[in-house]
Amino acid sequence: MSPRSILPDEFRPWYLLDAAAFVLGVGTWLRRSTRSTADLLALDPLALAVSGVSGLFAVFVLRVTLGNVWGYAAEYANAGGQWSDLPFLATIGSGAAAAVLTYGATTSLGAAAWAAFWTFVVAALVGVALQFAAGYGAAS
Repeated sequence: MSPRSILPDEFRPWYLLDAAAFVLGVGTWLRRSTRSTADLLALDPLALAVSGVSGLFAVFVLRVTLGNVWGYAAEYANAGGQWSDLPFLATIGSGAAAAVLTYGATTSLGAAAWAAFWTFVVAALVGVALQFAAGYGAAS
């Protein structure tokens, strides 16, 4: 089988993000493992499997996160909004700001992602509640 037939017909740059997330997941697990750097070549198969699963989990988290943000943006645009609207930018920006601030305070990617997710959710709920209240005010 030639290498050309292994690759998909159309290579997308998003695949590089998947590869980077996989390497980051594997590297994070190996860095946090109890083995020293000199023992990396002597890892047992179970440790290699767990590091591979950690890399796949990082790809999963990346795909779910990007998919949800893209879905939110697409639905916002489909509902008549523009991506330059303040409510949309405030929701996305608050999540990004929470990620940066949390990572700066804790240096933990997991904590930063968790803070970004919940800040995004709360900001989106506040936005929906404000739109609902504004619609009620305009109707009466």
